[in-house]
Parts: sequence; C-alpha cells; structure tokens
Amino acid sequence: MNKKYFISLSIAAALTIGSLPTLGTTANAHSSVEELQKQQEGISSKKEEINGKINEKKSQINQNINKQQEIQSQIAEISTKLKDTETKIAEKSKEIDETTEEINKLKEEIEVLKQKIEERNELLKERARAIQEKGGSANYLDVLLGADSFGDFINRVTAVNTIVSADKKIMDEQKRDQAKLEKKQEEVEGKLADLESTKASLESLKKDLDSQKSKKADLFKQLEAQQASLEVEKKDLQTESDELSKMEHQLEGEIQAEQARLAELARQREIERKRQAEAEAAKSAAAQQQATNSGDSTSTAPSAPVSAGAWTAPASGTITTNFGWDVLNGKKRFHYGTDIAARGSVPISAAADGYVIKSHYSSSYGNVVYITHSINGQTFTTVYAHMASSSVSTGQAVNKGDRIGYMGNTGYSFGQHLHFELHAGSWNASKSNAVNPRQYINF
Repeated sequence: MNKKYFISLSIAAALTIGSLPTLGTTANAHSSVEELQKQQEGISSKKEEINGKINEKKSQINQNINKQQEIQSQIAEISTKLKDTETKIAEKSKEIDETTEEINKLKEEIEVLKQKIEERNELLKERARAIQEKGGSANYLDVLLGADSFGDFINRVTAVNTIVSADKKIMDEQKRDQAKLEKKQEEVEGKLADLESTKASLESLKKDLDSQKSKKADLFKQLEAQQASLEVEKKDLQTESDELSKMEHQLEGEIQAEQARLAELARQREIERKRQAEAEAAKSAAAQQQATNSGDSTSTAPSAPVSAGAWTAPASGTITTNFGWDVLNGKKRFHYGTDIAARGSVPISAAADGYVIKSHYSSSYGNVVYITHSINGQTFTTVYAHMASSSVSTGQAVNKGDRIGYMGNTGYSFGQHLHFELHAGSWNASKSNAVNPRQYINF
C-alpha cells in the first residue's frame, strides 16, 4: 500500500468529527462555517497530538545521542585502561624475563657454590679420616710434646692452631655459603612468584576490560540502530503532520470562502433592502401627496425599538468596560470590545442586518454569536459573547434589531453582561480588525 495513502487514511480514521467533505468544493456544498471550523479543530487537535509525538521522538533521539556519547566516552576510557594494562603486562613480562635470567645466572652460581661446598666436604672428610686414623685430638698433643725445644714447641703450637683454625674457617664458610644460597633462592623465587601473580592479575584485568569494551561496542550498535528507527518514525510523523497542515490550510481557505459568501449575501441583501426602501419611500411620498391633495391626515406610527441608520445598540444597560487598554485581575490588557451590563432577563439584538456566521459555545466566550454585515459595500463582523442562550443558528439571515439571545454570564465571565465586538472586516484570532464600536453605534 502507498505510504502517503496509508497516512491519509490514518488521519481520516483518527478524526472523530465524521467524514470530511471533499476539499475545494465549498462553494457548491455551502458547508457552514461552524461545520468547517469543527473539522478544522479536529485536524488541529490531531496535528497537535502528532506534533507532541514528534517532540517525544526528538527527545528520545536526543537521549539516544547522549547515551551514545556516554558509551563512546566509556569505550575511550576502557581503551585507555586497556592500553595502560597492556603496558604494565609488557613491563611485568620484561621483569619476569629479567628475573628468570637472574635465576638462571643464580643457578650457575649455585652450581659453582655447590661444587665448592662439595670440595670442602671432601676436605673435611679427609681431615676427619686423618684425625680418626691417628687417634683424634691426642695426635695434636703428641705433636706438641715431641718438640725438641721451646722454640720448636711454639712452632708446633702455631701449626696446630693454624690447622684447627683452617678447619673452623672451612666449616664457617660452609655454613655461611649454605645460608646465603638458601636466602638467595628464597628471594628470587619469591620475586618471581610475585611477578607471575601480578602478571596473572593484569591479564585477568585485560580480559575483563576486553569483555567490557565488547559489550559497550554492542550496546553502541544497538543505540545506533534504535536512533535510525526513531529517525524513521519521526520522519513518518512529520509527513503526517505536513499532510494535516495542508488539510488545515485548505479548510481555512474554505472557511474564508464561506465567510466571503455570507458577506456577499449580506451585501446583496443590503442592495435589495436599499432598493426596497427607496421604493417604499417613493410609494410613501406618493401616498402623502395624494393625502395632501385630498385633505386627509394620517397619524405617524410609533418608532421601532431600534436606532435609525445602519447600526443599533445590541442591548440596553450600563457600559462597564470600554474598548481599549484596561486592567483585569491586576494585569494590564487590551479590551477588544465594549461590555454592557444589566440585571434580569435582558434581550440581545443584532446590531445590523446580516447573516449568522457561527453560533456555538466556547470556553472563553461562552455562548457566542458571530454575524457578518455589509454596510455601504464594506464588510463588518460583530461578536456577541457570554450570552445566557442563543436563538439563532449558523447561516441564518437577521435584520437589525432582531433578537438573537439573552444576556448571560457564560464562559470566562465575572457577572452578567454582554461583551460586544465590532470588526471592520472578518474576525480573526488576533483580532487585528477590531475597532471601537462607538465609532458606529450610539450606546
């Protein structure tokens, strides 16, 4: 199915205002402004909902991008730790190699030392055998007693001491070399064990960092895929919003066209009213002339409860707020109309001949009626807000002074009154065409 066509169907299905009329056929269908505005409100509501979803997608995309940046930062940090760990592993490997080389050299020294110890052992064994064969220490006494003279005795004593000292020295060296050998072996083996343990810890850390980096990379790929999906969803929503904007603009054109049609009807009606008034005036003048000629006199009918001319006041009462700047609830604001207040059941009249553009209820205006007028070929729009009730409907023709409802306190209102606006042209939300009603109406 064509994607654009699917979106259009989705829009139509989502609107709960019923099926939309074929756009561009307003002039023939004559859909009321109220109906068109309801359709426009439905589209605007749907568009607002979609724009909310677009903003949500934008937020999700931004969050996704932030997560990607965070993951990239974490990956960079892990990479730095990996590099540092690999450097330390290389350093420890070098130290292990150096220690191993030191151990190998030590082993050579140990072999030499072992050879020396073995030679000493042999010497001591020979000494022990000689002493044993000659009767032990008594032989030393024989040597001393066999001296020919005192000098010979001294020499013999010195010789014996030398032999005993040599034996003692050999044994002391034997003990010292053995202790040195054991200590050296213990130190080097301990150092090697420490290095091996450190290297094993570093390799374990490297393995863990590699695992972390791999997981972060996988998460980053998932975030990239999620972002791509969000971008597609956002694009689809934007397309739908653009379609709704086109429909909204087309309906705005239809509303303006319908308002223009009603304004044209009001203009044609004004022309017809003037023609009829001229005909009535001519007829009245002829009748008066005939009565004068015949000598008859006719009494004047009572005046209608409306002002002469094109305009009349829409209601009786006290002017509480004029057009222009004033203060409401302590805040300065511009008041685009004239407020008329009165107690009791107060009727509201059409300020001039025209057609009802719209009669409905709004949260701000309450019960409100919009009427388009044609006065001397110029289009005007009047607004009657906060009414208790309305007695006219959209598209209805009204005459100046016709009752259209009663004064009330509906919508954003603070007491019974009529909020009356007069616009030189069509009404718009910015109220750029609003004028002071006192320019045209004597209240």
